[in-house]
Amino acid sequence: MGTPYEKDVVAWAMEQAALLRSGQLSALDIEHIAEEIEDVGKSEERELASRMAVLLAHLLKWQHQPERQGPSWQLTIAEQRRGIQRRLKRTPSLKTRLEDLEWQEDAWGDARGQAAQETGLSDFPEACPWSMEQVLSAEFLPEA
Repeated sequence: MGTPYEKDVVAWAMEQAALLRSGQLSALDIEHIAEEIEDVGKSEERELASRMAVLLAHLLKWQHQPERQGPSWQLTIAEQRRGIQRRLKRTPSLKTRLEDLEWQEDAWGDARGQAAQETGLSDFPEACPWSMEQVLSAEFLPEA
């Protein structure tokens, strides 16, 4: 076997790809390949969750600090929405996460934490007051 997975994952990955391309299937490190494939999916989910938390946090800040509303927040909100839409277009199976109540609660909890840290406020709702449709709508900005 070539480079051990635990020693150098990049060299290992290149070797595994070469083995696949040359048809040397019996030489593959199947267990680690399976882990890496699963990690790709988890990485996509983390990206979606991170973008959603940033989006929700900015919507909270928009609603709870109207005196600080400005182009920077609007740009961040728009960019997160575009990023989420790109991610969903490239990976349609992630749409089910948006419907998962536990996932929504986690994203909301992360957003509340971010918003609290950035604003010094702590009186945010326990549950997200907006639908996913509103959150992702380019026209939606919550009122104070």
